[in-house]
Formats: sequence, C-alpha cells, structure tokens
Amino acid sequence: MPQSLANALLHVVFSTKHRTPFLNTPELRGTMTGYLVGTLQNIDCPSLIVGVVEDHVHILCNLSRTITIAKFVEELKTSSSARIKEEGAAVKDFYWQNGYGAFSVSQSNVEVVKTYIANQEEHHRTVTFQEEYRRFLERHGLAWDERYVWD
Repeated sequence: MPQSLANALLHVVFSTKHRTPFLNTPELRGTMTGYLVGTLQNIDCPSLIVGVVEDHVHILCNLSRTITIAKFVEELKTSSSARIKEEGAAVKDFYWQNGYGAFSVSQSNVEVVKTYIANQEEHHRTVTFQEEYRRFLERHGLAWDERYVWD
C-alpha cells in the first residue's frame, strides 16, 4: 500500500499543577482554548473539541501518525503554559501537572465524548477532577498509584 492513513482519535486529560484554579475566568479559559487549538493545528493533530475548566482540560483530537503521544502532550503543555503566562500577574505562576491521561476513542463514540467535554462545567458541579480521573482510569483498565498520579 503506497499511502499511509490513520484515524487515531485521542481523548487527553491533564490538570494544572496541584489543581490550582488558574483558569478561573471565562476570558482565561477562552485564551487557553485558543492556545491549545492553535498548537494542535500546528502539530497536525486537529481538534474535534477542547474543553477548559478552571483546573484542567479535556481534548479530543485526531492524533497525527507522525508524533508520539508523549511528544504531543509535551508540545501542548509547553506552548500553552508559556503563552498563558503572558496574560498577566494572575497566571505568572501557572504550570501544568507532570502527568496526563490519554485514552483512545472509537469513531462511533466521538459524539458522546464531544458532548461530555462540552458539558464539563456542569459536570464538575457534582464530581471533582480526582473522582472523574479515577473513573477514566478504571473504565480504561489502567492501574495507578495514588502517590504519583496527583502533583
């Protein structure tokens, strides 16, 4: 086959360091969304939806066949962290947590995941980030150590 094709859909979740609510205004969340969408475009991983809440993000995108998941997340975090710090004193100490969650999504579940991400603010009125993340890990059959999953 002379052509390489891929449809690798990825749901990525990561938090601010110590889940500090740096992104606590609609303006900062909008700015961060813009940075993330732009970075995704630049690394050839077009976004299907990006959801930013005050202390974490959810991203559904098509992962390029030429980048590793680790490099993909590194690019997102490095670029967006540097850019958001330009927004003023309130975010000068902004950092992302060290880790991340990356979960495969089947084409048949794209609309469900998009709806889930779009409803994050409402969802987090009753469920904490930690509860949500543990559920993701359980649902995807991943083992984790509580000592290292939160920073």
